[in-house]
Amino acid sequence: MAGVSNLTAAQLASGYARAELSPVEVTRELLERIDAWEPRVNALYRLHRDAALAQARAAEARHRAGAALGPLDGVAVTIKENIATRGDPAPIGTRANDDAPAQADDAPPAARVREAGAVILGKTTMPDYGMLSSGLSSLHGVTRNPWRLDRNPSGSSSGAAAAAVAGYGPLHIGTDIGGSVRLPATHCGLFALKPSLGRVPIHPPYMGRVAGPMTRSVEDAALLLDVIARPDARDFMSLPPPGKNFRGGLDALDPKGISIGFIAEMGAGLMVHPEVRAAAHAAAAALEAAGCRVEPVRSFLTEEMLDGVCRFFEARSHNDFVQLSEARRARVLPFVAEWCTWRAAEFSGRDVMQAYSQVMAMREAAVAATARHDFLLSPTSPILAYEAELPAPGDDPHNALPHIAFTVPYNMSEQPAASVNWSYSTAGLPIGVQVIGRRFDDAGVLKLCRLIETLRPPQRDWPEPR
Repeated sequence: MAGVSNLTAAQLASGYARAELSPVEVTRELLERIDAWEPRVNALYRLHRDAALAQARAAEARHRAGAALGPLDGVAVTIKENIATRGDPAPIGTRANDDAPAQADDAPPAARVREAGAVILGKTTMPDYGMLSSGLSSLHGVTRNPWRLDRNPSGSSSGAAAAAVAGYGPLHIGTDIGGSVRLPATHCGLFALKPSLGRVPIHPPYMGRVAGPMTRSVEDAALLLDVIARPDARDFMSLPPPGKNFRGGLDALDPKGISIGFIAEMGAGLMVHPEVRAAAHAAAAALEAAGCRVEPVRSFLTEEMLDGVCRFFEARSHNDFVQLSEARRARVLPFVAEWCTWRAAEFSGRDVMQAYSQVMAMREAAVAATARHDFLLSPTSPILAYEAELPAPGDDPHNALPHIAFTVPYNMSEQPAASVNWSYSTAGLPIGVQVIGRRFDDAGVLKLCRLIETLRPPQRDWPEPR
């Protein structure tokens, strides 16, 4: 099982094309892997055992006939619960929607991987409404970090991250509106890209919300992005198709002359843990030694901006919450219910617009900060992975999001941002660094992250079920 689970999507695609590997046998072994890990980590909301084997058999027949649909044909993928897949409910992580009906159609990312012949193993877990950086859900229970089962995988793409670490196939799709693919990536030792807004069509579209790849390598993420970035008219904010594929040219970045602004401290939210700070400085030093021009820069984020986006999220979630019946409200995770009502219940229209103005000020400041450099580099999260059972670091619903200061600005500024693992804490917990690019330069972010992969210290073996 360990051998198959450690194969990359690129390796699987090559093996299938040469008839050296069987999509059916690989899928069977991945299902065994899931059976071994799932009671411990709880990464899956739904497992499509029979459907996955049927998709694998169809892919194998296409490969034998020389009619493969592309590099993802027969490659396993999981999809986050809130990305609609035909025939599956999408309760958005909350018991308030435990009777959600089956979806009639695939959302754009699911449609693209299905068209590409990927084997959809199942749907991954998420917290209530996706508004926690945690693996805790009133519907799904506790999703755990395979590196250490008493640690949180973070969220809201918690199940996707746990599945990637545990080896449930090479490809996983999450969503991100404030850090929800990058925060799990840093706490789980993965690579995750939050693309430019509109690069990956989604439905329904919303300000700052994107879908992105979560993988063990940059190359696999680029391979997946080449598929899910294809157009879909349902997303009115979607970008034109990229002129060339993302996988090509990953190793073509010449570090000499690349300008990187290094933000070591955000100046808002939580203090940076010493081991996180050390990892970020080490990554900056390695890039400088490789020929990049690395310049320390001051943070552009203020406490007012961070509080503005927090109030905006609270108002958004409160609007959803008050539309529920009293019985359904009682099923929402109490932490989330308190978080979205404690002050948002009293917001006036002026309060909401003031919060929105801070979001726009943050957006402008983030774009301006990047304009002076080719890329920014920073920690992804200020902290190490925290306790598995907690809904948020600090467990305070009145201050639930101080740990997203490094990630949330780039959702609102629409810029591509990725987390790539750098090293590990003294306790063995992964520590990632974040790379941010100018708007639309998703290819550049992928290339710089690929360079970081070649510069980072030796990586630890992925955990095995015990």
